[in-house]
Amino acid sequence: MTTTTVDLFASALHFHPNGDLRAAARQMTSSDSGAWQIATFHVETDADVHSDHWEMHPEAEEAVCCLTGGIRLHLRPEAPDGAEDVVRLPAGAAVIVPRGRWHRLELEAPSDLMSITLRKGTLLERRTEAR
Repeated sequence: MTTTTVDLFASALHFHPNGDLRAAARQMTSSDSGAWQIATFHVETDADVHSDHWEMHPEAEEAVCCLTGGIRLHLRPEAPDGAEDVVRLPAGAAVIVPRGRWHRLELEAPSDLMSITLRKGTLLERRTEAR
């Protein structure tokens, strides 16, 4: 295998169950590859993090890491009359989103983020104000 550098802002790292590791295109939707994805993003606006959508990973937890800048991670209420939980992540902080928990991001500043999860079964749902 040839050793090459990988631009983490242009590609993702895919860790396959058989131990293979490949640089590949980032996937933000569901994937049946069985690979865990590490993806890094530079984001400038809430639109860059699809803040108008909830996201959920039914097959695995997700590590959301704020490398630079700052974000707010919102967790959808588990009870119909509950309030959103909000976790603030400054630069250098991470949070583990539980498997199956709907979540979304909002920026506090332009940021560099890293996401680590198994994309299999990933769901997106447009956010409505009344939840």
